[in-house]
Amino acid sequence: MASFDRIDRISAEVARELDHILRDEVHDPRIGGTWSILRAEVTRDLRYCKVRVSVLEPERRKEMMAALKSAAGFIRRELGRRVELRYVPELIFEMDTNIEYAAHINEILKREEEEHGRHDS
Repeated sequence: MASFDRIDRISAEVARELDHILRDEVHDPRIGGTWSILRAEVTRDLRYCKVRVSVLEPERRKEMMAALKSAAGFIRRELGRRVELRYVPELIFEMDTNIEYAAHINEILKREEEEHGRHDS
């Protein structure tokens, strides 16, 4: 079994390479706008990799996921060329909405603060 430090290094390298592949090699117009690979989590057996993707524009999320799924084979082959692993992990793309959730919570807190400020006067 691979050690956790090694898995963390491999995960970081996979995330870096996926970012480069998506920006430079995949020419799908659905992959556009403001997005980022937040992290890649490779399993201990190196067979799977969960990739967390953040897309700033909510209306582009479905397009981005469709593009990633469509290009998954190509992305995996490119990843295999760039990262030296016995097995290239199967990529599982997941949308991360934490930024949107944080903005929503911030807006609620801001409204509460404004209301609270008005009642104190």
